[in-house]
Amino acid sequence: MKTKTTPAVLTANYHTHTPRCHHAQGVETAYIEAARAAGMQILGFADHAPMIFDEGYVSDFRMLPEQTEIYAMTLDALKHRYAGQISIYIGYEMEYYPRYFARSLASICRYPVDYLILGQHFFENEFPPERAKSRSDGYSGAATDEEWKLGLYVDRVIAGMKTGAFSCVAHPDLIHFIGDDETYRRHIVRLCECAKDMQIPLEINLLGLGGGRAYPNDRFWRIAAEVGCTAILGCDAHTPDMLTDTAVIEDGFRYAEQFGITPVQQLHLRDPHSALNQ
Repeated sequence: MKTKTTPAVLTANYHTHTPRCHHAQGVETAYIEAARAAGMQILGFADHAPMIFDEGYVSDFRMLPEQTEIYAMTLDALKHRYAGQISIYIGYEMEYYPRYFARSLASICRYPVDYLILGQHFFENEFPPERAKSRSDGYSGAATDEEWKLGLYVDRVIAGMKTGAFSCVAHPDLIHFIGDDETYRRHIVRLCECAKDMQIPLEINLLGLGGGRAYPNDRFWRIAAEVGCTAILGCDAHTPDMLTDTAVIEDGFRYAEQFGITPVQQLHLRDPHSALNQ
């Protein structure tokens, strides 16, 4: 019988949503109590960041800009309420859209914020589409064999990491490239080498793992392991019970173990304010 070498308890989760993103359920205290019940020492909230668009476009999967203050102040109050019981951090899951990044980051940084995680759901700007034919065509998780989409996704993630604003990359294998291995490897190596050089952990996403999505992607993690990247497990919790799903958490540790990866349990939080003047 093979001896179990990885822990089954997740002591920190930095990828937690709130109903402000329009597709999560449960108040903040429900997530916090679930994390405490699961034995976590750290809970970071990283709801989908508000973005300041030009054309009056309103995203349907992120909080509105006018909700930023109440989000930040609610979590700041809960930090103090739960002090000594669990550490609470204020974060956002944010895309790197060159056109909108600076102004959106400045808006977020008007209020308390501890960290950002990079979640590049669109390889183009979310709105308007550029080379993509439509919004859905520009979604990173849509199956594609077009190399320019893979390359642009990787370019965006690398550029985002190089801002210095992000503490980890959420579901870095979201890009669903179904083309040949050589092309995939050529681009993913670039992403992984940048993450390693900048000491930015890559997330093994437990929502994708438990939901049978196209990520975590074995091709990606074989390359990440070969390059020597650091990994972290992220619940990507959209309901409080996802923080107590021990079966999926154990599967996450086992998934990492098959590639010879031991996930870190705590992030080094990079101050988003450091990227404001770039």
